[in-house]
Amino acid sequence: MQEKYDHSAVEAAAQAHWNASDAYRVSEDAGKPKYYACSMLPYPSGKLHMGHVRNYTINDMLTRSLRMKGHNVLMPMGWDAFGLPAENAALKNKVPPAKWTYENIAYMKGQMQAMGLAIDWSREIATCQPEYYRWNQWLFLKMLEKGIAYRKTQVVNWDPVDQTVLANEQVIDGRGWRTGALVEKREIPGYYLKITDYAQELLDHVQIGNDKATLDGWPDKVRLMQENWIGKSSGVRFAFTHDIQDANGQLIQDGRLYVFTTRPDTIFGVTFCAVAPEHPLAAHAAAGNARLAAFIAECKKGGNTEAELATKEKEGLPTGLFVTHPLTGEQIAVWVGNYVLMSYGDGAVMGVPAHDERDFAFAKKYGLPIQQVIAVEGETFSADAWQEWYGDKQRSVCVNSNVLDGLTYKDALEKVAELLAAKGLGEKQTTWRLRDWGISRQRYWGTPIPIIHCEDCGPQPVPEKDLPVVLPEDLVPDGSGNPLVKSAAFHAGVVCPCCGKPARRETDTMDTFVDSSWYFIRYCDPHNAEQMADGGADYWMPMDQYIGGIEHAILHLLYARFWTKVMRDIRVKGPGDSEARGLVKIDEPFTRLLTQGMVLNHIYSRRTAKGGKDYFWPKDVENVTDEGGKIIGARLKVAVDSGDGLLPVDTPIDYEGVGTMSKSKNNGVDPQELIARYGADTARLYTMFTAPPELTLEWNDAAVEGSYRFLRRVWGFGAKLAEGGFGSAIAALDKTAAPTATFGKAAKALRLEIHTVLGQVDFDYQRMQYNTVVSGAMKMLNALEGFKPEGDACSEAERTAVAESFGILLRVLYPATPHVGHALWHALGYESVFGGLLDAPWPQADAKALEQDEIEYMLQINGKLRGAITVPADADKAAIEAAALATEAFARQAAGAAPRKIIVVPRKLINIVV
Repeated sequence: MQEKYDHSAVEAAAQAHWNASDAYRVSEDAGKPKYYACSMLPYPSGKLHMGHVRNYTINDMLTRSLRMKGHNVLMPMGWDAFGLPAENAALKNKVPPAKWTYENIAYMKGQMQAMGLAIDWSREIATCQPEYYRWNQWLFLKMLEKGIAYRKTQVVNWDPVDQTVLANEQVIDGRGWRTGALVEKREIPGYYLKITDYAQELLDHVQIGNDKATLDGWPDKVRLMQENWIGKSSGVRFAFTHDIQDANGQLIQDGRLYVFTTRPDTIFGVTFCAVAPEHPLAAHAAAGNARLAAFIAECKKGGNTEAELATKEKEGLPTGLFVTHPLTGEQIAVWVGNYVLMSYGDGAVMGVPAHDERDFAFAKKYGLPIQQVIAVEGETFSADAWQEWYGDKQRSVCVNSNVLDGLTYKDALEKVAELLAAKGLGEKQTTWRLRDWGISRQRYWGTPIPIIHCEDCGPQPVPEKDLPVVLPEDLVPDGSGNPLVKSAAFHAGVVCPCCGKPARRETDTMDTFVDSSWYFIRYCDPHNAEQMADGGADYWMPMDQYIGGIEHAILHLLYARFWTKVMRDIRVKGPGDSEARGLVKIDEPFTRLLTQGMVLNHIYSRRTAKGGKDYFWPKDVENVTDEGGKIIGARLKVAVDSGDGLLPVDTPIDYEGVGTMSKSKNNGVDPQELIARYGADTARLYTMFTAPPELTLEWNDAAVEGSYRFLRRVWGFGAKLAEGGFGSAIAALDKTAAPTATFGKAAKALRLEIHTVLGQVDFDYQRMQYNTVVSGAMKMLNALEGFKPEGDACSEAERTAVAESFGILLRVLYPATPHVGHALWHALGYESVFGGLLDAPWPQADAKALEQDEIEYMLQINGKLRGAITVPADADKAAIEAAALATEAFARQAAGAAPRKIIVVPRKLINIVV
């Protein structure tokens, strides 16, 4: 073997071997325990980043270690290939999104292969391929049959110049991101999926403390995020009555303004009602009020999500309309509020300023009455400033509330519900924050919705035999709306399935969350042209370990859970089935979830003369630190061309701390450059060693160098074994049994250290703490490098101990650095004993190696360390004490005085008090 570590040659040879043997192809095998480990599929944006490297290496370490332990392990990969970024790139580069997407897939796949990942590429899928998205369409039609999918109007952001719908993130200060035109709100038809039908089950399975919960392998923070997003609330829905009539003399909404509240105990504190800008009462009032009409029009600009409205300043205008309080008969003013969503509940809220922080701020801003109606013992209410206890329902009792006075929250809820029910104006109700999933996107690059529009018959489902509805891949967006609308080829020859007359296809495409909601199931049966899922899914699902970012904790994971439950409930009869069965047999898709931490790097910037900001690569910068070593600034160590021209060396720049790696902030690290310089194994080792998988990783160039030096040491030690003729010792090892040689003191000490660390490393693999796995491997190498034979040369027993120990190190390190492991394993001859490293048996700690003939005790005298002593392992307390008292250290410190006390901590230390 080569004396020096050449990472390029080592990695090329290993990958060629794996490719030639198709090493990572797996199939269903009932004779082995299965394990399905999967990373969230990437969007093919062009290049991998270090977050990808970290994510996939975590998965790869898990896959390789479990395969060595005898599991049948599946690690697949695919591409989340539809979506808006491809359209934007196409618009910019004037190429079809398909061309841009497929080129990116090819490049990123090459990067993954360069990392040496144990991916079964035979199962690769891309969500933009018809053989994949036909099943999106097929299941959508099944949902339509079952009533899970339905059509209704939806409010969208409409760019009147581009004649297209904009996503909320494309609306900036009320204007289209590309044209700058004022965005309009339009109601257009779209398709929805009834995820709310599954709300209770989705909550039950994820909720912490719920007896029905099945997701104990998920992080608590993710479970809580999902629970809050589902948002089950118990309260009362009731009506404020009114006699407001529309232009035709009809009572608007039958003379009832409905609201839902979780705080019915505060009903006597209502001093106003607020309705959404789209509410019928708002529209009625605006008809004769120009100022209100303008305010409503302004409210309709920009995004309308709950998250966006939460950060907006709360604004409103009175409508001049009044409704009647159902219990007091008082007239309550109706306002239009920019913070009220028409899509939530009934599009109206009751305003209780004294006990709701948002309402309190609104009332203070507009001078509305604030009436205290709950009290907490020991607290004093004041309308001058909000206090946290104002919203407390756990300790509160009702005051100034007529028949509710003195009641707790729970009793008041029951009483209010009783009073309203008696009037026919309300009832107890459970509501959900979760809303049905709108999947229609007025976009080109996505799964075509399989609907045909006929002027006579209306929207009709595409017949199943005509699936897939294929998306043309040669269209180039020009910014003037969805290209499918104008594509003659897309609509050519389309006829109504009902009447046979010429018709047009639906041009909306599906939300890309649809694509990612079941891809992990398709990995199990990737080439099945007859079934969406079949025996492969029965074998592999549920997934044993899912790995991805915390940013996907809510929507992707929630939609995937919903989609799985729908697939379970949609019953079909396959070719070999005697009766109909669910597409899958599981309730939940992911047994365990790991949300890996982000990769961070330092951020350096400088304001330009025009007020902009330039960012600088960390490699071009030298830190300026204070006396304590804290970074307080930076300066350029090379000349850099910027927005202000060429900046010379030593130009002062600002240090912004650490943040997520980003191209825009010039603080990313290109994996390709890292692999070219140090090798894939160094990149993998560094990302695993620097921090536990679930925590953030702060980039450190010096630590990357350290990882590379470690691998050179491993290689160097292997080269010494090859040069030293250890081949015979390796060949004499037994695949299934521990060495039986008679070991001397030095060999026993080596085996004790190696097998002790192995026990800890094995535990760390089980809990996926890969940073301590790597540190364990480093301890093993230190022990091997520090080994000294008892004689002038290694005895046969000592050679056996070294050969065994290095074989253990290679197997422990292999999941992190497979190329180095493969090369050394093969070159040194371990393969002839144990087989290929990929399937070599996982090493087991030898109980005999952990037995000690002697134990070292730290010796303290009066609490200060004075050396160490070695005693037989079976020595009793008296013998240990005698050995300690016989040391020169004790004689010197005691100066003839007798010990007053001797403390022995078994197997650790002795403290003599003089």
